[in-house]
Amino acid sequence: MEIKRVGTQASTKGPVDWFTGTVRIDPLFQAPDPALVAGASVTFEPGARTAWHTHPLGQTLIVTSGAGWAQREGGSIEEIRPGDVVWFEPGEKHWHGATPTTALTHLAIQERLDGKVVDWMEHVTEEQYGKGCCTLQ
Repeated sequence: MEIKRVGTQASTKGPVDWFTGTVRIDPLFQAPDPALVAGASVTFEPGARTAWHTHPLGQTLIVTSGAGWAQREGGSIEEIRPGDVVWFEPGEKHWHGATPTTALTHLAIQERLDGKVVDWMEHVTEEQYGKGCCTLQ
C-alpha cells in the first residue's frame, strides 16, 4: 500500500504550449508498472482552457467544482458542472476548460500507451471558445 499525502507533490503551472490562461495542475497519482493509469486535479481560472488534444487510451474527467465547457471536434460546446463525468474516447480530438466567468476544477484520469498519455495540438481560438457563450442556456 502507498499513501500519497496531500502537499507532498508540488503543484505546477499549466504550460503555455498546452493551455490558454491560468491553469494549475496538482498531480494525484501515477500507478507503477504494469498499471497504466495516472490522474491529476486541474484548476482553470475563468477563461482558461486546454489546447485541442487527444489521448491514446481515452480520458475521464470528473468535475469537482465550478463551471466549465468541453467540446469534441465537430460537436457542440457542452456545459460541465460538479458531479458530471465526461469520457473522451481514444483518439477523440477535444478541449475543456472554465467558462469566461467561473473557474473550473476537475480530476483528469487517463492511461499511458507506450509511455504517452496525451498528444497536444493547436490552441483553441478565441472565436472557437467564444461560441460557448451564445449556444448554452
